[in-house]
Amino acid sequence: MASNIIILMMIMVLRVVEGAAERAFFVFGDSLVDTGNNNYLATSARADSPPYGIDYPTHRPTGRFSNGLNIPDIISEKLGIQPTLPYLSPELQGEKLLVGANFASAGVGVLNDTGIQFVNIIRIGQQLEYFAEYQKRVGALIGSEKAKQLVKEGLVLITLGGNDFVNNYYLVPFSVRSRQYMLPDYVSYVISEYKNVLQKLYSLGARRVIVTGTGPLGCVPAELAQRSRDGSCADDLQQAAVLFNPQLVEMLNGLNSEIGSHVFVAANTNQMHLDFITDPQAFGFVTSKVACCGQGPYNGMGLCTPLSNLCSNRDEYAFWDPFHPTEKANRIIVEQILTGTTDYMHPMNLSTIMVMDSKA
Repeated sequence: MASNIIILMMIMVLRVVEGAAERAFFVFGDSLVDTGNNNYLATSARADSPPYGIDYPTHRPTGRFSNGLNIPDIISEKLGIQPTLPYLSPELQGEKLLVGANFASAGVGVLNDTGIQFVNIIRIGQQLEYFAEYQKRVGALIGSEKAKQLVKEGLVLITLGGNDFVNNYYLVPFSVRSRQYMLPDYVSYVISEYKNVLQKLYSLGARRVIVTGTGPLGCVPAELAQRSRDGSCADDLQQAAVLFNPQLVEMLNGLNSEIGSHVFVAANTNQMHLDFITDPQAFGFVTSKVACCGQGPYNGMGLCTPLSNLCSNRDEYAFWDPFHPTEKANRIIVEQILTGTTDYMHPMNLSTIMVMDSKA
């Protein structure tokens, strides 16, 4: 019986990889998925100096806010496709365009005023404009009809929302947005604006879109350092996540109903994170409170720099820097995106999507 289950799983994985072989991958969002676009911008939201990239294959910083690979890298790896290049990279030319592109930029949110302190970042509206520009470039390469088909059959990952709270509503006491809106009203506003973003993405041809929720915002080392007295997660930011994530799923369900197809898939990254935050030892971590790289309480103050405290074994830490997971934690998240139950992926996981689409 057990051997039959293993064989079935192996067949499913093979089908997933086969289905992905010619599939383009497009990434939108913030620092959780940025693979280096901000390296090409005059911004303080950068990860282009050591020890970032210490466990990347080159052992050099790449612009990823990670010790190694981030979520899009690992999805590409699991699907057996080439990693997507940052859209601003001069290497993204010719045949490499057919792999897809990463438009994400650290610091951005759903709202245009999110991350204004970082000055030059690719706000989500601009990311979508670049996506339209990308399609023209691909059309010039393979023809407009084939370009449309490439996008239609492509896989999309979008990660937004966390910065609208961390780097906007809760950025400073009495922020403009917190004086303008009570939290529940602000959440509703962000969700309504996010719906507009996703409708625009759909109008640009996206037909398979994984939309991640926010993580447990109050549990990252940066917020523990600033807001927690006893190491427990910060209540106000946790409340933001509790309000935001269910409304995001509801909005996605509504969009899918309007379209008449499961275009948008909700990834419950809040629960994916909470699993290893609440029981780090079960996942082989020593701590989920202290960042590997940083300074101050929980290594959560300031940025990860060459002068920061640096742990010797990144696999023992759930968080790499004050805000971002380690590669090992990212791998746990991607495993749930690929194979998770409907508690994690609604209405279906990525492996199911790939098998279904390979038969279409």
